[in-house]
Amino acid sequence: MTILVCSYGCQENSSSSEALDNTLLWYEDAAKNWNEALPIGNGRIGGMLFGGIIHDTIQLNEETVWAGEPGNNITQNYYQDIVNIRELLFSGKYEEAQIVALSVFPKNPPEQTNYGVPFQTVGNLVLNFSEQDDFSNYRRELDIRNAISTVTYSSNGINFKREYFVSYPDQVMIIRLTADKPKKLNLSVSMDTPHVKHKISTENEILKLSGTTGDHENKTGKIKFETLVYPKLVGGSLEQEEASIAIKNADEVILFVSIATNFNNYNTLSHTGLNSVQKALIKASNKSFDVLKKAHIRDYRNLFDRVSLELGEDGQIDLPTNKRLEKFALNDDLGLVSLYFQFGRYLLISCSRPGGQPANLQGIWNDKLNPSWDSKYTVNINTEMNYWPAEVTNLSELHQPLFAMLEDLSVTGQESAKKIYNARGWNIHHNTDIWRISGIIDGGFYGFWPMGGAWLTQHIWQHYLFTGDEIFLKKYYPILKSAALFYADVLQETSDQNWLVVAPSMSPENKYMNNVGITYGTTMDNQLVFDVFSNVITASQILDIDTSFADSLKVMRKQLPPMQIGRHGQLQEWINDWDRPNDKHRHISHLYGLYPSAQISPFKNPKLFKSAEQTLEFRGDVSTGWSMGWKVNFWARMLNGNRAYKLIKTQLTLVEDGISTGGTYPNLFDAHPPFQIDGNFGCTAGIAEMLIQSHDEAVHLLPALPEAWTQGYVRGLKARGGFEVEMKWSKNMLDTVKVKSEKGGNLRLRSLEKLVDAEGNELKKASGNNNNIYFQTPEIKPPLISTRATLSELKLPIFKIYDIPTEKGMSYVFYSENQPK
Repeated sequence: MTILVCSYGCQENSSSSEALDNTLLWYEDAAKNWNEALPIGNGRIGGMLFGGIIHDTIQLNEETVWAGEPGNNITQNYYQDIVNIRELLFSGKYEEAQIVALSVFPKNPPEQTNYGVPFQTVGNLVLNFSEQDDFSNYRRELDIRNAISTVTYSSNGINFKREYFVSYPDQVMIIRLTADKPKKLNLSVSMDTPHVKHKISTENEILKLSGTTGDHENKTGKIKFETLVYPKLVGGSLEQEEASIAIKNADEVILFVSIATNFNNYNTLSHTGLNSVQKALIKASNKSFDVLKKAHIRDYRNLFDRVSLELGEDGQIDLPTNKRLEKFALNDDLGLVSLYFQFGRYLLISCSRPGGQPANLQGIWNDKLNPSWDSKYTVNINTEMNYWPAEVTNLSELHQPLFAMLEDLSVTGQESAKKIYNARGWNIHHNTDIWRISGIIDGGFYGFWPMGGAWLTQHIWQHYLFTGDEIFLKKYYPILKSAALFYADVLQETSDQNWLVVAPSMSPENKYMNNVGITYGTTMDNQLVFDVFSNVITASQILDIDTSFADSLKVMRKQLPPMQIGRHGQLQEWINDWDRPNDKHRHISHLYGLYPSAQISPFKNPKLFKSAEQTLEFRGDVSTGWSMGWKVNFWARMLNGNRAYKLIKTQLTLVEDGISTGGTYPNLFDAHPPFQIDGNFGCTAGIAEMLIQSHDEAVHLLPALPEAWTQGYVRGLKARGGFEVEMKWSKNMLDTVKVKSEKGGNLRLRSLEKLVDAEGNELKKASGNNNNIYFQTPEIKPPLISTRATLSELKLPIFKIYDIPTEKGMSYVFYSENQPK
């Protein structure tokens, strides 16, 4: 048998490449509202571009402009309250337990406490143009291949152009204004902000906005921010006014926008941070526009170009993006699907860069002082969902801001563990903010969920599985261990089954009785603790440390409750069979074990798999935007590509500003509503999950390919074990696959098609367990099944499974049996 191989860095001829036109969002009109504006960003600085002709607004954000000041939100020792609530729960007094929880942690915080502070806008840069009328040929676009937005139009026989981008290498926003005739640029440059404490001034031909963020609950706003705008002219003149700058008869104008704050870290503010605002401005303004633009594009495309996706002909690219979205329900505009996929990657590159803050509920884009849910970090799904695309879509380093936040939370979370649960280790609840608060937020119903740290630490483990980076694992192992230590102390033994459960807790934001959500031993909690313990057990083996601690976790893991199949054939959400078939709640938390975890497998536990399917059927498809994004991933894991694609089509339903249903806004932002960025990221991850999966002991090729995606090409998706995959398919069948092996080791492939090498020889069929450490999954307990449940048989297609030994740095090419070589 001969397998085509080449070294990892060799020149390769891709079988296809993504058409440039399908990386454009474009419109025939200026944005009428924020949900039509176009986002740009460099991870730290964000802008929303409206593109008005006479009045152009650029709404500005900086990732550290948050209300409040350093400090946790735990005001006293709550352990005795926890003990009291546990006793009520274990006595079956659930309503009384909920009443006590709400009295200890009221919905509206008392004066001495804080439920988290909001992420806040900086304000607006406003450009007012004069001597322009009789407009034509207007076009506003965002090129996500180069992360550059442009506005072009004609006025009085003159062609005008504006270019906008935010440079990561130079840490400034750059706006270039040009006209095809000299001396035709006449405008004023000003700023405004909703912040109460602010000042706008001009000095040395620089426009300056300085301000201080707002007070919130019992925290005083102490983050100071400065925004500098420097116009660099070719021709013309500049006139400095008290709070604005007038530009007359210029040939070209380049605006350099720099923003900085005094934020240092979650417990330190330092005025030295403000010094960087002028340094960045001076450094960038001494460079030519072409040099700045080339550096920006080179940096950005180093990330973006790693993945290409084509799903057939792009027959609708001549339509404006809002029109494509409006017509999507009536056709299979597969180009819009691939554009939406890449737009999610664009957003992650633009709002999460190493050294910065992780993406919040709105990434870095927010025009309010008090946005919905404060634009905080909601860690019972939303923050995690933001980072689902990071590994699989080849943007691994963009995960770093989340890991940095985990370092902070593992410190602040010790106070929560000690003062609320009398436990070692660390934990947080369902929410946090820039100050890394770890206590209960939003009161004793939504907030009584001590599992935020358990879910967040899964990202550390998944990053290791995708990269195989033992140096990284060693660095973050103490955070994994400390999270496990918390649950080792917190778990309580039930009197009836002798199970170890988390109590009190809830299944995020849902309830099982009228106004009662607090309980113990929820399915999601059990799944999370299983993963927390399993990760530490395996990591201790890999790093050869903490053997006795790992052994103690193995003993406790055996006492965790099994998953249960209830009387309706559903996967139970609760410790008891309380599920309601008519429950349409947006959170389907107990399917965490299906996705993003790997505890529910069609090959190992088909009954659980079918019960998860029944749960999805009960919950339905239509929901909030982010929930539909999660369901795309669920149905991909169910190996049901048609249903996953149906969810994508439901997600890609045009939602205009002010409409109260989930879907997608004209600028392709996810509509919860209002805008939440997690829906974008969830759907991008879901599309990748339809094309490749690697959680179930093999790299599964095209596991959930919809019938409508008859032909296509994808390059650059990542699988666990350090494998990078390129595939081409036609007539709904795999044609060729190329796999790059970054770590070496066994490559196990799962495919519907018979795979052969370049000489037509079938690959070696797999046998036994996969010996590649990155593909080994802990065995779960058999489920408990209600005697009233009716279970249908799971029918799966017959998959071919192959084992291929690989060497580090080599590439391997395989073909379907009927594909010409």
